[in-house]
Amino acid sequence: QLQLEESGGGLVQPGGSLRLSCAASGFTLDDYTIGWFRQAPGKEREGVSCISSRGGRTNADSVKGRFTISRVNAKNTVYLQMNNLKPEDTAVYYCAAQYGSNWSCSLMRRNFGSWGQGTQVLVSS
Repeated sequence: QLQLEESGGGLVQPGGSLRLSCAASGFTLDDYTIGWFRQAPGKEREGVSCISSRGGRTNADSVKGRFTISRVNAKNTVYLQMNNLKPEDTAVYYCAAQYGSNWSCSLMRRNFGSWGQGTQVLVSS
């Protein structure tokens, strides 16, 4: 059974950093695009960053220059390094998987069929 599990969330002060992890089980990540999405209270879930099976990356404008997505297929894990965090980054962060061998990826929610349960990120002083 395909499962994704996020970890690494928590409370951090503005300007701080966190690294989120998305660990896969029941399948190997090699042929999947992985995306990170977030949902703040009262808002729609939005795409943050994705990495294709062949390493192509796409980032939302709001996180460019601050967030970096990476994957370590040997560990079956994708990471989201978040630096210079802002209060508006506060949200539940989800990772999601899209099957397919691709050079690029997009942050269209409907492309992703499997989702994790999410991890809370709170940016506050």
